[in-house]
Amino acid sequence: MAHGLTGHLCDVHIAWMGTKTISLKDEAYNRLKAARRYSDESFSEVVLRATWPEDTITAKAFLALLGSRRPHLRPETLDRIEELKQQGQPPEDKWVGR
Repeated sequence: MAHGLTGHLCDVHIAWMGTKTISLKDEAYNRLKAARRYSDESFSEVVLRATWPEDTITAKAFLALLGSRRPHLRPETLDRIEELKQQGQPPEDKWVGR
């Protein structure tokens, strides 16, 4: 072998990751930019670090969940609403006159 070269070969593998161009609203861009941990963290790194809930809920399941919970109004308030419904009048508006 000439010039002191050996007969060993060196394999070099370069991993190339594809890129995609996306459009973001300004608000989304600003949130993504603010989520960076350091100034030269790429947006790809930010997105890969992000987590989203795996489970989603259907409208049917959501309505069933709401139906299984107790009312958010006090019983006396619900009773008053029922009285007024039977009289055909809307409940008093506590904000009128303020």
